[in-house]
Amino acid sequence: MIIDVLTLFPDMIHPVIHQSIIGRAILEEKVEIRVIDYREYSENKHKKVDDSPYGGGAGMVLTVQPVVSALEQIPGYQEATKILMTPQGVPYAQKTAHKLALKKHLIILCGHYEGYDERIRDYFDLEISIGDYVLTGGELSALVVVDSVIRLIPNVLNNAGSAVEDSFSDGLLEYPHYTRPPEFRNQKVPEVLRSGNHEKIKQWRYEQSLKRTIERRPDLYKVYLKKK
Repeated sequence: MIIDVLTLFPDMIHPVIHQSIIGRAILEEKVEIRVIDYREYSENKHKKVDDSPYGGGAGMVLTVQPVVSALEQIPGYQEATKILMTPQGVPYAQKTAHKLALKKHLIILCGHYEGYDERIRDYFDLEISIGDYVLTGGELSALVVVDSVIRLIPNVLNNAGSAVEDSFSDGLLEYPHYTRPPEFRNQKVPEVLRSGNHEKIKQWRYEQSLKRTIERRPDLYKVYLKKK
């Protein structure tokens, strides 16, 4: 997989992608991440990438030319899945991450300022929001997408089953986890997890997932019931 990140602040991206699972996936050549500073493609003599909005209003608007020029220099950009990070996008979910993990080439645009020149949207296939709040820029949200997608690429995680059992993968929140020691300050690991009875463990985990989802995310539980 190839992921191109279009950003005005490459230094916000580079330190993250060379750490942990993402960094290992790059070293093992399971993914290639290219970070592109689209300010370099501005035709303005001062390399400006923003301007005041037509019709007036607060803030500045990201101009169309630098973004499109940077996009068009990416090999194969026409066939790539092009993603716009924006609070106006569709809410990001695990099912979207699974769909994106099947793609060969992603291009993600990090915005800034008050918003995009509307014409930029015409060049992108999908608009994504990671929540109902506003960040100063799109870099953090782009990294959320990058991380969530890369971990789903085959053989990126050491434990092949762990991604399948993540919260949201089956519509429920994940069950509680425990490890050694078996007792800590009078807090004990449930006996069923130490029993060695895999059927009982599976049933306990399912029941705990149901309970946790009902308590914490009743909205998800309603959706889960409709699918059953």
